[in-house]
Amino acid sequence: MFFSWKHLLSRHCLALFAGTTILFVGGQANAQVLPGTGTRIDGAWDDFEDESWEYITNLPKSSTNVDKDTRYPLGQSSNGVWTESAKRGQPDVVQRVPTPEGGLPGSKSSLLLKSLHTGVPGQGSRGSNQDDLIMSGSMVSVAYSPSIITRVYLPPFEEWEDKTGTSFGFRAAVKAPMKSSSRSRRRFFRSSPSTKIETIYLGMFIQFNSKTDSPNGEDSAMFVVRADSSGQDFIGPEIKQTGWWTLGMSFTPDGRTHYYAKPGVGPLTQADRFASHYPYGTQIQSFHTAFFNVCNQDNGRTWSTEWIIDDPAMYYISR
Repeated sequence: MFFSWKHLLSRHCLALFAGTTILFVGGQANAQVLPGTGTRIDGAWDDFEDESWEYITNLPKSSTNVDKDTRYPLGQSSNGVWTESAKRGQPDVVQRVPTPEGGLPGSKSSLLLKSLHTGVPGQGSRGSNQDDLIMSGSMVSVAYSPSIITRVYLPPFEEWEDKTGTSFGFRAAVKAPMKSSSRSRRRFFRSSPSTKIETIYLGMFIQFNSKTDSPNGEDSAMFVVRADSSGQDFIGPEIKQTGWWTLGMSFTPDGRTHYYAKPGVGPLTQADRFASHYPYGTQIQSFHTAFFNVCNQDNGRTWSTEWIIDDPAMYYISR
């Protein structure tokens, strides 16, 4: 169906088509696509219901980011959907478990992620580290409005690792043109900024604020999001309740990234979008994959918070 611009009776009109809201402001269309809209990408989803599902760890895991040691072969799930990060290694526990109460209707199984050694296997360090579990993806141009959605179970605050800092991440790998400037070999001169297509990593982190460090003596949590137009992380919604949450990101043809979060397991709505940005001041060209971070203080003694995910899936809208 085609519409003439003459049908737009004002400068501010709202239209809803197949999960896409288009807001016309001053003649420009800015669209947000609800995560989970369209066609699910084959091989880029998992519901963990297959009783034969298992994760083959192929230990010891990689820790290239810490000691430059990439230990092949990488860990991988039996269904080929999940793989270990060659850079940071996989969570120490990747295990299919019964779905906690309040999960998606009909869901019997979900995936538990937790870690003790997020740095070098079997060793502690003086700082925080993270493990990554990467989802099998597929390059999708933003012309097809790709999106990613997942459910995440947040345990009661008293069960979280007792530290203030990042505990979990729901991330996306995308490609976009990035500007860089290099110094010319000639003295007193600089070359013009150059642009090249680079992979950038966006997403939503969950930060825990432990009552041990809090002046009011209360535990709390919030989302920290990467990234705004200047490339900085910014504060997202406060987490006022634990239990199941639904998180999503979508990438629209105008090159923007849209962030969504809500308590519960219901479908995301426009009201659940809390931010939209041209991350790093650039326009996203393509979406490639999603992954999850599990973080802890990597002291060799304290386990991370136990994170449970369910039904992560990637989507696109066919044209």
